[in-house]
Amino acid sequence: MDVVMHGPDPPALADAETSDPDAGTHRWVVRDWSRIAATKLRSEPFKVGGFSWQILLFPRGNNSEFVSVYLDAADSATLPHGWSQHAAFTLSIEAEPRRGESASATAARGVVKDTQHTFGANETDWGFTQFVPLSDLDDPDRGLLRSDDSVVIVASVRARRDPNDWNYDSRAETGHVGLKNQGATCYMNSLLQTLFHVPYFRKAVYHMPTTESDEASASIPLALQALFHKLQVAPGAASTKDLTRSFGWDAYDSFMQHDVQELNRVLCEKLEEKMKGTSVEGTIAKLFEGHTVNYINCVDVEYKSERKEAYLDLQLDVKGCKDVYASFDKYVEVEKMDGDNKYRAEGHGLQDAEKGVLFTAFPPVLQLQLKRFEYDFNRDAMVKINDRYEFPEELDLDAGDGKYLTPDADRSVRNKYLLHSVLVHSGGVNGGHYYAFIRPSLRGDGWFKFDDERVTKERAERAMDDNFGEDAELSGKPRVPKFANAYMLVYVRESDMAQIVCDANEDDIAEHVLARLRKEKEEKERRKKEKAEAPFIVPTRLATAETMKAQIGSEIFFDLCEHESLPTRRVRKETSFLEWKKSVAEETGVPPNRQRFWNFVKRQNATCRPGAPIDPEDEMSMTMSALRDKFNPPPSKYVDPGDPRDLRLFLEVVSEEEAANAPPANAADAEFPDLSGAAPRVPAHHELLFFKFYDPTTEAFEFLGHLLCRKDSSVRLEEARIRALCGARLARDAPFDVFEEIKFEPSLMVEKADWDVRFDHDRMSLGSGDILCVQPRVVSEEGVVGTVGGSLSENAPGPRFPEVDQFFAHVRDAQRVSFREASSPRDEKFNLDLSKSMSYDEVCLSLASALGVKDPTTLRLTQHNTYTNAPKTPVAFRGVDALVDMLPPRSANKTPSSGGFENALSARAKHDILYYEVLDMPLPQLERLKSLRVHFHAKDTRRLDVVNVRVPKESRVADAMAELRRVLGEKVSTTRALRFMETYQSKIFKVFAPDDTIDNINDAYWVLRAEEVPEDEAPFGDSETVRSASDADDVARRDSDATETGDVLIHVYHFYRDGDDKADDAAQHTKSQHVHLFGDPFFMRVARDETLGSVKARARLKLGVAEKEFAKWRWAFHSLGKTSDALADSECVAALFAARKDAYGAYESYLGAEHEDPSPRKTAAAKRGTNAGGFDQRAVKIYG
Repeated sequence: MDVVMHGPDPPALADAETSDPDAGTHRWVVRDWSRIAATKLRSEPFKVGGFSWQILLFPRGNNSEFVSVYLDAADSATLPHGWSQHAAFTLSIEAEPRRGESASATAARGVVKDTQHTFGANETDWGFTQFVPLSDLDDPDRGLLRSDDSVVIVASVRARRDPNDWNYDSRAETGHVGLKNQGATCYMNSLLQTLFHVPYFRKAVYHMPTTESDEASASIPLALQALFHKLQVAPGAASTKDLTRSFGWDAYDSFMQHDVQELNRVLCEKLEEKMKGTSVEGTIAKLFEGHTVNYINCVDVEYKSERKEAYLDLQLDVKGCKDVYASFDKYVEVEKMDGDNKYRAEGHGLQDAEKGVLFTAFPPVLQLQLKRFEYDFNRDAMVKINDRYEFPEELDLDAGDGKYLTPDADRSVRNKYLLHSVLVHSGGVNGGHYYAFIRPSLRGDGWFKFDDERVTKERAERAMDDNFGEDAELSGKPRVPKFANAYMLVYVRESDMAQIVCDANEDDIAEHVLARLRKEKEEKERRKKEKAEAPFIVPTRLATAETMKAQIGSEIFFDLCEHESLPTRRVRKETSFLEWKKSVAEETGVPPNRQRFWNFVKRQNATCRPGAPIDPEDEMSMTMSALRDKFNPPPSKYVDPGDPRDLRLFLEVVSEEEAANAPPANAADAEFPDLSGAAPRVPAHHELLFFKFYDPTTEAFEFLGHLLCRKDSSVRLEEARIRALCGARLARDAPFDVFEEIKFEPSLMVEKADWDVRFDHDRMSLGSGDILCVQPRVVSEEGVVGTVGGSLSENAPGPRFPEVDQFFAHVRDAQRVSFREASSPRDEKFNLDLSKSMSYDEVCLSLASALGVKDPTTLRLTQHNTYTNAPKTPVAFRGVDALVDMLPPRSANKTPSSGGFENALSARAKHDILYYEVLDMPLPQLERLKSLRVHFHAKDTRRLDVVNVRVPKESRVADAMAELRRVLGEKVSTTRALRFMETYQSKIFKVFAPDDTIDNINDAYWVLRAEEVPEDEAPFGDSETVRSASDADDVARRDSDATETGDVLIHVYHFYRDGDDKADDAAQHTKSQHVHLFGDPFFMRVARDETLGSVKARARLKLGVAEKEFAKWRWAFHSLGKTSDALADSECVAALFAARKDAYGAYESYLGAEHEDPSPRKTAAAKRGTNAGGFDQRAVKIYG
């Protein structure tokens, strides 16, 4: 045999004239087709996109009756490890041109198919197993096999290397994979990639103990182990859904972007907590924790104050600093404390001193948070700093003879660091996108960009220089805005590299975790395989009497079966129905001649019943694909390659007697004389009816079976056979009733059958697939017979639902509700099976019974918000008619149909959520009251108690104060009036007057605070004393006296400044340095000529602070958004407030006490206390 493989004319692509090197066409002439004996052939190689390709041909089919044609990567065995190439291509067989025929007519006789694929070591070829039927190839009318016994096959290929291509393979191109973005989780993806590529951290995560019973969606360690393993070995991007679920997050959290620095803090703290008591306890501290010393050294006396602190990350200034070294210089900058700002040293009085911070130890992995966001007082808003800020590839923190270290620091440790990763924020203060550049090897130019799902190899310039920020203005040219810049840097100490960059592989993972992951992988591959095979498969679901018996009464009640729970048999399209019957015989033991199949038909009333038997002739002649097209035709001529239509069949097992007595083939069967493999036809004038049984006494419900009945029969004529189906369920000669189950959507329809009416009469009109429900007739002791829609006498004992239509109504209305305490909305307490039609009172009675609450009116229900997965709106007392009105709208919609084949409501009712509170008074009484959560503070400003004050909604503040006194009892003085105010974020915003109404006071946003008014502040008023006209003159006179003396009532707040309580230059203090308030604000009366020294002395006594500690405090004046330098003790305080405006917010005037926050946190992001990115002001929380 001579097979000649010709190149194209012009020649093969290696020599082709083409302007696009990534696209080309190869024409292959296969000669002497009829003499080919080889199983498969390959064309000569041709190049497109730098890759060698060839056409792979199976001339007699690849295990099919079709010519099979593929595109193959030539010489794939010699390509480097991890190679990958994506290509979109067309394969065609050209028809032989005919004289006088147009080119378009010739092309129409040809065969053309196109697809695309990413070729790799695991899949070196891709194409069409069923390219063209062999019979079509031999058809002279088609002209595919030419007159010279040749076939012309053409491959047109376009190769792609663009990483933005949707089919880009990150693993093949880079050896790494990305993380899927759930909506706004790019910030989390960047951080997780950075942590994953610290192998020591990854190894520690692998060694966190988990158990086989753990669920990844509820266990942070297991979810993180699974995620890291997928990042290590999975072929494609990994999902973070299990991890975020283990955090306790919902969809709302996934679509809310947070600050990556804050997430880093919260995640590390949570992991540190989870690692306690395990073999990896202390890993977080060992990797990331460093130590500083905050010091104050007196210049002229031997006195030194030191405070040691630990940190997990460092927050470095960007504004005014050209690079990381400049930021460290600023961090350890010494502040002079002299002049009016002298330091009060214990035992030495006021002294000149130097204040600053130095490092005692740097961590092996150094995390630097760059202050790209800061507060602009002029704008009263957060702004992003896009200034140029350089960071080196190698960072030497021993530079300057160790100027960043304390004298007693361990100098044997070489603090030279290599840049490991750069987290980038692209965007502005109100939103943006995060991605990361990571160098896993820490050496050379091995940088990779991790941008959600996509990973690309990058040059060092892209990772570093491009993320320094905006260049300064040069030669008069304006700077070009640049919104993508480094936000977080991670360095690894060079001396710790061997330990940090360790081996972390599957040997470190528990076997049960690996087994779980292998199972997930197998399931994923199975789904992938099924998707690839979908165009060649007919999904077939088979229902039998046994499956109906198993489902009805336990899983479902309406209709005959829940198709979605039946196993799907994946049958190839070309499989004949006879072959299918043989496989069913092997599975069920029912011989083919006793198998009669009925197709499930969707009816107009939304039910789905076996209504059309498959004719024996169709059984003998049709393929599974043809049968599907007959019974479930496509909605249009175009059929999706992944055709979702399935074939749903019911197997009726024909009796041996009927099969043996089947009539011989008639004249109409001449074309199929041998029907021995087929079941007998359904006898003329017969219908297949299905029967269920309901026992009113036990409320048992089950499937009985089916009967082939004559159309002119009736219940009375079929009584004997019906009793035989019921068996022992129905006592001998016991009366019974029969009901027809007609439909369940959109309303239930069940009708009682007349025993003597023929099945084909208009009053019944029964047909194949109809369902009859049999039940014993219920008769009371008085002889009253149960009737449709009725019930027995209330005094007569009997079943709850004496007739099946009542039982159906009960089942259809069933609703399982998950109840949770409103105070613990994520913790499921218990479930109750209720009815959607239950009234508000009935729901509360059921809940009260479950909780053991005597008075159901003390229960308050709250609806569930399906978007935030949290409590929504409290339900007013009897504010809804029924349970269904308390549930999300979807619960009111019963079982939507999917292609019309979904089944009815099952016994496993959908779960819905309601929250509850047990009140200390009936809800109707509470709804007439206004409830205020009040924080009561002592005279030293400390909070003593938090109480709920309830007064009628029309009350005034004075009434609320009277109720507060009653609730607090002896905790409050009877001789001092009360002051009631709104506070927020450690600031005072409003003091209420006694006559103010309470209806508009909001304790959900503001912190409501009450305190006793000190005697010296009484002239400035209170929130309790409602003065009558008779004493108005006395009050006015007393207030006038206070005003005339020049005394003022001022606000005093606690604060600290950015930079770990250390000062910058004076200009920065007064203009832009951000201060952070904390603690409880308070009032002080200040005399007209009183100095700060006097005010401080009274403040110390008021607050009860030890003299030694109080001496460290500094005092400043804040006004119009600016904070002064430290005030001298000789400063007249009242004079500072002389021109003040009664304004709040950034322009409020107050006296500030600057000192350390007594509740310090470990990370820079936490100390900052704000969401720097400004994206979502809701704090990041991990609940798991």
